[in-house]
Amino acid sequence: MIENGKHDITDALISLQPEGQWSMTDVSDYSTLTWSTSEIPIPTEDECNAEIARLDAKWIADEYKRQRGYEYPDFATQLDYIYHNGVDKWKTDLIDPVKNKYPKPS
Repeated sequence: MIENGKHDITDALISLQPEGQWSMTDVSDYSTLTWSTSEIPIPTEDECNAEIARLDAKWIADEYKRQRGYEYPDFATQLDYIYHNGVDKWKTDLIDPVKNKYPKPS
């Protein structure tokens, strides 16, 4: 489960082998993994750890997107603004301030 960019083995397994079936008694302990899908190869612990690191890095890199999403008005409000004020005014009044507040990292 994702919480503040902290992924666990279950997130890695889902990402690496989405069709795989498995169970775990402790999501922080690879040794508790029971793999149930014989036709799909089981990811190694090292592969899972590398995938966790990749997923965490992507979560952190995408923070600006989440921040923007929280601040943009809902779609109905945006469409109403476009209808009454036009697309250019919508961009300058509603969109650009949020993009400037949370810039995309270089």
